[in-house]
Amino acid sequence: MRVIFMGSPDYALPSLDQLLSSPHQVVAVVTQPDRPKGRGQQMAFTPVKERALAKGIPVLQPQKINEGGFIAQLKDLAPDVLVVVAYGQLLNEALLTMPPKGCINVHASLLPKYRGAAPIHWSIIQGEGETGVTTMLMDRGMDTGAMLLKKKVPIEKQDTVGSLHDKLAETGGELLMETLALLENDQIRPVPQSHEEASYASLLGREHEQIIWQKNAREVHNQVRGLNPWPGAYTLFGGKTIKIWETQVEDEGVQERPGLVLDIRNGQGILVACGRGSLWLRLLQPQGKRPMPGEDWARGVRLEKGSVLG
Repeated sequence: MRVIFMGSPDYALPSLDQLLSSPHQVVAVVTQPDRPKGRGQQMAFTPVKERALAKGIPVLQPQKINEGGFIAQLKDLAPDVLVVVAYGQLLNEALLTMPPKGCINVHASLLPKYRGAAPIHWSIIQGEGETGVTTMLMDRGMDTGAMLLKKKVPIEKQDTVGSLHDKLAETGGELLMETLALLENDQIRPVPQSHEEASYASLLGREHEQIIWQKNAREVHNQVRGLNPWPGAYTLFGGKTIKIWETQVEDEGVQERPGLVLDIRNGQGILVACGRGSLWLRLLQPQGKRPMPGEDWARGVRLEKGSVLG
């Protein structure tokens, strides 16, 4: 089939790679415009653009995907199907109905759970034991289209959003190829979602990043995992921000003042009381510095038992 691929971040790369090594013909890649990045604010390509250029695939970067002139440009390419993997803009009806085989989305959750922009983060933050990937026929809603295939992926106790992201991206590429094979031969039956069972994975804001020590130890631990490596959970001490990158639940029953430093131990870090239970801060990053073991930071700022974080 003739495929137009639409995607932008790293999550989309395994799907694009699978397509490029398949019998399908990728006639163009559509990705977000170049944007300034880093301290120097130099213009940077999306990961998908870099991969497409390296493979000699034409790259299109409209500011607005739904402009009539751009839709006409895509129509001239005569795609059989549009594949959308974390592209970053919603498609209008004219685009959704243009390819004869429809528009296929590869979403990083077991729909209808965790529709929206941050399903990987929220599946860990909410303490889920499994998640997965769903391919669906897109409609005008936010991840509301009829489902095609699903594949479950367990969330391991040590998983962070980074490690789970990579597993789901690879799974997404595999599931996409299975979906296209069935779609090409009209062997797949779309299944409508149950909107009553849906949940929404909203974009993460600064309010989601601050650790609330009144929560129980397991909830704080899941928050840290679900924000690692981006954007990162943080707490405050002495008016400065400390990012927390790695934690370990010590006790889930003890009750002390939330945020109270209970112990400092080499090889373990800093033991902090939560609303229920306690948590070792094993790896953290002081404002303006590199990540370091919790006990090293405690030594540098002369943190003592009885101090309070937050």
